Amino acid sequence: MWRVLLLTWISLLAGCGVNPPAPAPLQALPPVSQTNFHSYQAFGLIKEIEADGKTVRIKHEEIPGYMQAMTMPFEVRDSKELRGLKAGDVVAFRLWVTDTDGWIDQVRKIASTTNSPVTTVASSSEQPASPVLPPGIRIVRDVDPLAVGDALPDYRFTNQLGKAVSLGEFRGRALAITFVFTRCPFPLFCPRMMSRFEETQRKLPANANAPTNWHLLSLTIDPEFDTPEILRAYGERNGYKPAHWTIATGSPVEITTLGDQLGLVVQRDAPGALPNHNLRTVVVDAAGRIRKIITNNEWTSDELAEEITKAARVK
Repeated sequence: MWRVLLLTWISLLAGCGVNPPAPAPLQALPPVSQTNFHSYQAFGLIKEIEADGKTVRIKHEEIPGYMQAMTMPFEVRDSKELRGLKAGDVVAFRLWVTDTDGWIDQVRKIASTTNSPVTTVASSSEQPASPVLPPGIRIVRDVDPLAVGDALPDYRFTNQLGKAVSLGEFRGRALAITFVFTRCPFPLFCPRMMSRFEETQRKLPANANAPTNWHLLSLTIDPEFDTPEILRAYGERNGYKPAHWTIATGSPVEITTLGDQLGLVVQRDAPGALPNHNLRTVVVDAAGRIRKIITNNEWTSDELAEEITKAARVK
């Protein structure tokens, strides 16, 4: 199947005036005994290779049976996979996915062109906030970035039960906020954020010395799709308990503005496409002030539980 897709991709590039060299044949898939391993052949345009030499941001085509077209970072296990590649290269690659991890290998350059059939990613300032708005337009409030020590503004959302909820309601409790969306399949992004929250939800009550005045909030960045009903089912699949964990949607303006203040970047390659995003997890203390802003996916539930414990004891 991937050979047919590859020939189609090359013919599209040729139609744009590009004559790509014939790629080296991809190796056969290695035998995998674990049932939770899955592999997919994929194609995309390299947007950036990060300084670590092992992370590459690719705007990929739809990966049949797994993921819609979007732009996201992937890691290689061996930095040699990216040797000689650069932004603007069109590549074929293989995606490996397990329940908790994901990476790519067999990265092969197909062409290097600015006339690729892949659409250029819009900047964050050009992200459409709603399908009903003209492409390239979004609405946000005029607000300042938030930093550690700042008071958390009182944004209003709708929880998984369809009830109104505001951030001000959590005053007096430590609050951990992260951003997800239900259609995100890649295990290192939204699924990992949900998994870490579920672990934290279990660990805090198990500690006899832990406080009880804490709450978790998972906020969707895809409010056009993620209705309260969908979020409730998503929470149930991830083991949430509503006494200490809320999963919320709301106005795109409210969600986008809060995200902007916390350094969250959400982009869409086209109206209606899945959102591309970075990661933000924020801990707010019981006095309503930001205690910690976490910018990656490498934190553990033990670390989050410790931060929540300290934040809950603030008077």
